[in-house]
Amino acid sequence: MNNSSYRVKRWVLRHKKETVVLFALCVLLGFPWLINNPAIIGASATTRELPIYCVDRDNKCVSLTFDAAWGNEDTQDLIDILGKYKVKATFFLVGTWVDKYPESVKALADAGHEIMSHSDDHAHFASLSENEIVQNLNKCNDKIEKITGVRPTLFRCPYGEYDDHVIKTVNSIGMTAIQWNVDSLDWKGISAPEITKRVTSKVVPGSIVLFHNAAENTPAALPSIIEALIADGYEIVPVSEILLSGEYEIDHAGMQYKP
Repeated sequence: MNNSSYRVKRWVLRHKKETVVLFALCVLLGFPWLINNPAIIGASATTRELPIYCVDRDNKCVSLTFDAAWGNEDTQDLIDILGKYKVKATFFLVGTWVDKYPESVKALADAGHEIMSHSDDHAHFASLSENEIVQNLNKCNDKIEKITGVRPTLFRCPYGEYDDHVIKTVNSIGMTAIQWNVDSLDWKGISAPEITKRVTSKVVPGSIVLFHNAAENTPAALPSIIEALIADGYEIVPVSEILLSGEYEIDHAGMQYKP
């Protein structure tokens, strides 16, 4: 064994206990971004059922997505900003949010935005049975379809959490689970310039960007993000338009591609 290998082995042995404790804390505290991140899971993810995190695209296109689960402070502002730039986005709505704000659901639909499911009640889907998942999805889909006339075909897992049985069940009813590969972190309350820098520095062709409809500084950041993306030659489209049609596969990092 050379010196380099020996030092690595010593470090692993020395920090083995700390590593186990850290992983246990991650599980207990519920860090879905860590547990479900394909880049961290690595090659083992090839045997897992994965949602689509991004798409292998030759052209410069990107999708802006907004999760709506609780507040409704900025929905109309977002509609107005997107409308100013003639940009269509995808909004993932929770059924209970639809119940509270049907006028906003209609406003989103009337503005031409894509409205998809974020579950009926923002439950932890990995703890639900197959039947419970199907009932939950259909309940939310029914609510959205009643207002918009269009039944959702895409679904974003609450908390970003999923396992094999969740994704298989979603697929079994003809829906597709959508994650993201660029997190704006707007939910953390970071400043508009920070949100803008984070998004524009991480977007690549085929990216799916995560925002929230009630985040504090998203309306302030959105114009500069859209302007920067357009200036860089990007076309901004709803998720359904960035996805590949026909036969496709999903690699270990959650990228949808043509085999």
